[in-house]
Amino acid sequence: MSNTSSTMLALGTKAPDFSLLNPVNNQVQSLESLKGKKGTLVVFICNHCPFVLHIIDTLEELYEDYKSKGIEFIGINANDVASYPADSPEMMVEFVEEKALKFPYLYDESQDIAKAFEAACTPDFYYFDENLKLIYRGQMDDSRPGNQKEITGEDLIIAFENHLADQEQEDLQRPSLGCNIKWK
Repeated sequence: MSNTSSTMLALGTKAPDFSLLNPVNNQVQSLESLKGKKGTLVVFICNHCPFVLHIIDTLEELYEDYKSKGIEFIGINANDVASYPADSPEMMVEFVEEKALKFPYLYDESQDIAKAFEAACTPDFYYFDENLKLIYRGQMDDSRPGNQKEITGEDLIIAFENHLADQEQEDLQRPSLGCNIKWK
């Protein structure tokens, strides 16, 4: 298990546009068609990473809580499936079913989107406002596999609630930590 921190893309950055395959419905879906009315959380995840497995249930719970408030979540898997077949599109479908994920989980085969986001790890979180301007990037909370801290989603919740209340975001945004993206 590697400990790689997110690169912390500059706040205010416009979300890189994308159209990627959703293996679950075998459709190409775009950021524009999926974005939320009040904001969009893009999170780089994969099927096998212990850091992702540690938080995925809480991430789905947060989606259930915030989708009705106009915040959409989009998961993206950019791992090299030749070296990591557990992250293949077929396995993504199984992962979605096993974890009962309701948010779209897209496949970045070329890894171009991950590079455009400067994604470094799984999970790597990017929260954009309704104009697709980056207002939060960093960790979901302080919990990590094995550190005995409760999985709360606190940092994301604060970002969501601040935005929904038209409040400024926290100055301190701490990087996410996880397994490195498996580059080709």
